[in-house]
Amino acid sequence: MSAGSRDPGAPLVNEGAAPFKDRLKHIAHAALEPLTKLLAGMGVSPDGITIMGLLVSLVASLAFFEGYFRFGALMVAIAGVCDILDGELARRSGHRSRFGAFLDSTLDRLSDGMILAGIAGFYLVHLMESAMDPTQALADISRGLEPRTWAVVSLTAVLAMLGSFMVSYTRARAEGLGLECRVGWFERPERMVLLIVAGAFGVGRVMSAALILLALLSFATAIQRVVYIWKNTRGAGLDS
Repeated sequence: MSAGSRDPGAPLVNEGAAPFKDRLKHIAHAALEPLTKLLAGMGVSPDGITIMGLLVSLVASLAFFEGYFRFGALMVAIAGVCDILDGELARRSGHRSRFGAFLDSTLDRLSDGMILAGIAGFYLVHLMESAMDPTQALADISRGLEPRTWAVVSLTAVLAMLGSFMVSYTRARAEGLGLECRVGWFERPERMVLLIVAGAFGVGRVMSAALILLALLSFATAIQRVVYIWKNTRGAGLDS
C-alpha cells in the first residue's frame, strides 16, 4: 500500500526503531520490577507515584536554580524512576485508567518545563549578578563560567523547553486525529538522560553544550514527526 493510500486509522509507527532502545527500556523495567511488586503489595496508587515524580522534579528545578547541578541531576534521575514506576504499577495492579494516562502525560510536560526553567533561571540570575558585581564575575570565570555567554545559554534553555513541548505535542496532536506516531529517537527518556549526565558535571560548559544539543535534537525530532505524519496521510482524506 502506498503512503498516499494509507488507511487513516492505521497506526503510524517507526518501522526503523532501533532494537537497542527497546532493550534499554526492558532492562530498566526489569531492574525496577522488585520495587514495583513492593509498591503494588503496599497498595500504592500509580497516580500517587506520578504526583511524587512532579514534586521531585520541583526539587530538581529549585536545585538547578540555586546552582546545585549535581543534586539536581540526582533528582531528575529519581523523577525518571517515578515516570517508569507509575506505568508499571498501573499495569501490575490493574489500575490503568484514561485519567491516569492523561495525568501522567500532563504532569510530565509540567515537570520538563520546571526543570528547564530552573536551569534557565540560574544562568539569567547569575548574568545579572555578574553585571552588577565585577568580583562575582571574576569568581565565576575562575570556576570555568563565562558570564558573557549566559544570556545565550538561558535563551537556549528556553528553546530546549519549547522543543521538548513540540516533541510531545506533535505526537499528541497525531493521536487526537486517530493516528499513532512513535517516530523520533530524541524523546523524554533521552532528554532526561542528557540532563542527568550534564548535571553530573556541575555548573560549566558541559551543561551549556547539553542545552544546545537538547534544543537542536528536540526540534529535529518534532520536524521528523511532522514530516512523517505528512508523508503517511497524503491523500487519506483527513483534510476534508
